[in-house]
Amino acid sequence: MRKFILNLAFISLFLAGCYTSTTQGGLVGANSRQLLLVSAQAMDASAAKAYVQTLSAARNKKALNVNPAMTKRVQDISARLISQVHVFRQDALKWNWQVNVIQEDTLNAWCMPGGKIAVYSGIITRLNLTDGEIAAIIGHEIAHALREHSREQASNDQIKNLGVFAISAVTGVDANLVNLATHYTISLPFSRAHETEADHIGTELMARAGYDPSEAVNVWVKMSKVGGAKQPEILSTHPSNESRIADLKKVSAKVKPLYLATLK
Repeated sequence: MRKFILNLAFISLFLAGCYTSTTQGGLVGANSRQLLLVSAQAMDASAAKAYVQTLSAARNKKALNVNPAMTKRVQDISARLISQVHVFRQDALKWNWQVNVIQEDTLNAWCMPGGKIAVYSGIITRLNLTDGEIAAIIGHEIAHALREHSREQASNDQIKNLGVFAISAVTGVDANLVNLATHYTISLPFSRAHETEADHIGTELMARAGYDPSEAVNVWVKMSKVGGAKQPEILSTHPSNESRIADLKKVSAKVKPLYLATLK
């Protein structure tokens, strides 16, 4: 029993040291503590490799940045959003940000750790998005990267897979390096809490970048109506239901003064 208590105490101390917040709060207060066992270096290296593979596959299919006007539009909007990331984390200004458009009839976009963004043309054309609505989507995806949600989910899975008493033996995840970012950024749905955080941060980012935050509400309303019983991929397992729309309305109203200040 004494050994069990000592082991439990050790694990508690170990886990306590692994909790931190990846971001400053901003106006929306997005600075809750996170469990981060997987190293940022491992996740960023994985993202870099996965992103190259994704772009290579798109290029081979002649689907990478085939519409110059759309590509410039997405990259210009992204640049304005990226210029505001320092509000949540100063180091993100130095990330190797990359923004590409993949010609595919898919309602999706994502941002891998370290600032690797991909937007699928289908989400722009099928929803007839305004610049502000594109900003809402990209801001939401950037928020996932700023908060390192992929790393947080990988860390939580590490506990589940290894068991709490084996945590002290964890030394890294390099064996699965190539698949980490793809699995936790694209394949695996984010949690409801992560989606809410991304909504909040993304809406503040777009407001600070000079986009009307009320357009964040519009875009999720649009996506929730597409596909009938089958939700768009970007909504994952978290459809844009009434509570999410209501929450976005509150957040957009809160950050509206930041947008209005850009108009002066």
